[in-house]
Amino acid sequence: MKSAVLIIALVLIAIGVVSLAYEGITYTTRDKILEVGPVRATAEKEKTIPLPPVLGGVALAGGLLLLVVAVRR
Repeated sequence: MKSAVLIIALVLIAIGVVSLAYEGITYTTRDKILEVGPVRATAEKEKTIPLPPVLGGVALAGGLLLLVVAVRR
């Protein structure tokens, strides 16, 4: 049981650090603009899913709290 809590704590700490380091997840989509017979025109649009810093802080704090609890047991 102690090792499971320890692993969850380390994963939460890692997620928190990564979330604080990056501001969001960026991906690219292709949108069809024009299609006339064999002629096609597309546009690539870059979109970002923002990750709020509060999410990273909560994950980091929760991971640290679980780490303290796991070490004290």
